Amino acid sequence: MSELKSPGWIRGVQIGLGAVAVILSIFILINPALATESIVWIAGIILLIVGIEQVILGLFVKQKSRFVSIGLGVLVIILASIIIAYPKGTTIILIYLLGFALLFNGASRLIHGWRDKLRRGWSRGFRIAVGALEIGLSIAILVSPNIGATLVGILIAIALLIAGIQIIIAGIFGRRSLLRRATDR
Repeated sequence: MSELKSPGWIRGVQIGLGAVAVILSIFILINPALATESIVWIAGIILLIVGIEQVILGLFVKQKSRFVSIGLGVLVIILASIIIAYPKGTTIILIYLLGFALLFNGASRLIHGWRDKLRRGWSRGFRIAVGALEIGLSIAILVSPNIGATLVGILIAIALLIAGIQIIIAGIFGRRSLLRRATDR
């Protein structure tokens, strides 16, 4: 495997796109709940497109399940329209569902850790601690869904920040790996 310098324009694009990712991550860190709501809105648009595709498929492609395709496509269009029209409400519903899932998972870990007599020491204690932490987080999220939306937004921002920095570094150093072909030898 050999390394070659990337062309200058690719390096410039990498640095530019990395900078955009870093800037977006900073905006998300300023208002993390808005990022979560935006993701729900974008998911609604994607679902709307999928629903339209299902209806078109049902109308114009002869198949046994064409009426099922049309009916379910219309249902997806209706639900996607609700998501697009009310992204904040949809986000809150999703946050509550995630909060309850976290609560049940935490309770399961806590009970399993408490009752597991085969494991001793740090493994058992760690399971109990994680279960208690999950229960605590879930209660905070259920009491205030904004905490859940903010937490998701912060995680998105951190991931975007790390990816942006990595892209900038790749652009600055401008190296790319190329596998040699058998003909190059």
